[in-house]
Amino acid sequence: MNKTLRKALVILGTIAIFIAMTFAAQEYWKYINTPFFQTRGVVLFWDDVKNPDKLDWIKLCKESNLNTISVYAHDKVREGEEYRAFLKRCADEGIAVDYEEHAISILLPRTHFAEHPEWFRMNEEGERVADANCCPSSEEALEVIAQNAKKVAALRQPTNHKHFFWLDDGRPVCQCEKCKELSPSDQALIIENRIIKALREDDPLAMLAHLCYDNTLQAPTKVKAEEGVFLQFAPFYRSWDHPLADREAQREGQKLTHGDYLDALAANLKVFPKQTAQVLEYWMDVSLFSGWSKPQKRLKWNREVFLKDLETYAGFGIHHIMSYAAYIDADYVEMFEDVSFVGEYGSGLHKYREY
Repeated sequence: MNKTLRKALVILGTIAIFIAMTFAAQEYWKYINTPFFQTRGVVLFWDDVKNPDKLDWIKLCKESNLNTISVYAHDKVREGEEYRAFLKRCADEGIAVDYEEHAISILLPRTHFAEHPEWFRMNEEGERVADANCCPSSEEALEVIAQNAKKVAALRQPTNHKHFFWLDDGRPVCQCEKCKELSPSDQALIIENRIIKALREDDPLAMLAHLCYDNTLQAPTKVKAEEGVFLQFAPFYRSWDHPLADREAQREGQKLTHGDYLDALAANLKVFPKQTAQVLEYWMDVSLFSGWSKPQKRLKWNREVFLKDLETYAGFGIHHIMSYAAYIDADYVEMFEDVSFVGEYGSGLHKYREY
């Protein structure tokens, strides 16, 4: 090999190494500057956000590096100018908006019961009742639910493509001959599978939550999730005085231990993709800690428990976190002034990095 060729190869090799190192550096820089928790948000009521002059939740989220607000509001509110202005401000600030609620009674109105009792659940006494949920073995009921879900989705249009049509809150499910061998989780998933297929007819990117909560805590065993259905883990009966990693911890008056929750989460993550799994926590849920009555109580914010919980959820490979922050409104600010814990919540999520 002559000297000229050898020199050219050395130069080319040096350039190749430089390019490779530059690319690696760019990828590493991108990695360390991409938050581990991709969804970082709060769940609020409209009353919490409607007085931005006293408590500007959009500004607070932006300053706290939160990127998602889920706001519960009645349809009349959503049709109003104030709500449209709220949505525009969120869009301008790059904050996603979605809507989370127990919705089966909306998707299958109880007024149908007189003509179609077979659409509704059967109780343990063998009677069709319209008190909660539906009969997921009824194809007609599923079709009504799916079509109404499409209508509701078209009206609300969450900006992150995520939809939340939960079962009725902790209420019984169907016990008819076809359904009684199906767990509440399996019954919920049958409904969700039908809804997501309908939603994706209009929005191929649509996603739908399977709420792992109360009677749907245990993982489905007989029904497989359709593409687009994601796990939403909500440990409602846990203790917030102890980190979730403390397996023996137990909230006073409750049967479930933290170990039960951790085992349920692990089992559900064998059914649903961990890449899309989302946590719905209650670290800042003043409504819960106030017994859903006002005047509300001051939040007992436990930063240490929160940070330890983030380690636990990250260890499961979860990248999406929301927390209720209901009842943190203008009245709360007037009574207690300090809402700095929202900044600590946002900072903990935004700066967390699992190496």
